[in-house]
Amino acid sequence: MSTSAKERPMRADARRNYERLLTEAKGAFLEHGADAPLEDIARRAGVGIGTLYRHFPTRLALQEAVYRDQVESLVAAAYDLAETLPPGEALAAWMRSFVESARTKRGLMQTLKAVIDKHSELFARCHEEIREAVGLVLARAQESGTVRPDLTVPDLLKLIHALSVATEHAPPQDIDRLLSFLLDGLRSQP
Repeated sequence: MSTSAKERPMRADARRNYERLLTEAKGAFLEHGADAPLEDIARRAGVGIGTLYRHFPTRLALQEAVYRDQVESLVAAAYDLAETLPPGEALAAWMRSFVESARTKRGLMQTLKAVIDKHSELFARCHEEIREAVGLVLARAQESGTVRPDLTVPDLLKLIHALSVATEHAPPQDIDRLLSFLLDGLRSQP
């Protein structure tokens, strides 16, 4: 059985083009919203519009790829932190990375969520991946006795999302201070 072109790994130059297109699309969506001109994204990435369409046949395909990339970064951070830091520190570091990601990519995820079907397989899969990754970090922190046992993954995600929205335009020191209050509230009580 032969593999189709979609299943074969990308050539190195195609992979570089794909990555540059994703990077430039993130910036363009941040600057201009979900309707950023695709020609500008291709130009900024140093490729032709045909290359953009070979990788992303539709605007929605590009938007979904950027959304998936952002979620995958948060998921990877959760797993990396769970493996490299003590449980309570891993949870705090992931929460910081979530808030920082939301702050530096102001509105990107909301812009993309507005155009991606909330009932789509991609949306459901991304939410499940985030819940699983955060669930691991949270469970380890709870098992270590660092974090209160009644905190659930949905609770944590709502709290961190609320903090992200509330500090969108705040200076870093305010974010750190508010995050420390939140973390204090999540600690196990003696």
